[in-house]
Amino acid sequence: MKFSNILGKPIAIVAIIATLALSLQGCVAVIVGGAVMGTLAATDRRSIGAQAEDASIVLKGSGRIEKVVTDLGRVSVVSFNRKVLLTGEVKDEKMKQDVEKEISTLSGVILPITNEIVVAPLSSFGARSNDLSITAKVQASIIDTKDIYVNAIKIHTDRSVVYLMGRVTQRESKIYAEVASRTGGGIRKVVKLFEYIGEDELQEMQKKPAPEKK
Repeated sequence: MKFSNILGKPIAIVAIIATLALSLQGCVAVIVGGAVMGTLAATDRRSIGAQAEDASIVLKGSGRIEKVVTDLGRVSVVSFNRKVLLTGEVKDEKMKQDVEKEISTLSGVILPITNEIVVAPLSSFGARSNDLSITAKVQASIIDTKDIYVNAIKIHTDRSVVYLMGRVTQRESKIYAEVASRTGGGIRKVVKLFEYIGEDELQEMQKKPAPEKK
């Protein structure tokens, strides 16, 4: 990994630390300073409102799903710019559809939902730990790549399948996918769930300064 590239993308360091901490402890509270938060706001291409809605969708959706699947399933809810990805395992097709119906009724969710839940036995702790490791490795690979930024997208790995979500250009999409596919670590497939923007829109985003600390 090139140290100079890491310095150029400080928010990615936070992402890596957070992911690794999750794999070791199960949960982590990450506290960052105003300078890092400024970088976060500058590189995240969602509006502040969309970021808040995504957090709400994940929180409320996870609560609803827990009541649907109980201990008979494991479902992850991922939301980026109000577009939702569901992954995990459930006992049958009915439960899979019931989960999707619950999430579709949440305020702010943009349909259709990407439902990648499979009907299968629950994955092992080792498999889930490997998914976290894959995500961290993909993040590290992106950090070491010029012209793309880890905080501009969301990376989610489930059952060794890497899902990429975010607002990117066609050019960036190819780079992200190529970097992820070359990462190794047992990745079965890379799935692009991007929302595409034009190069002109990207340039306008990059001109906007990070919000000043008040």
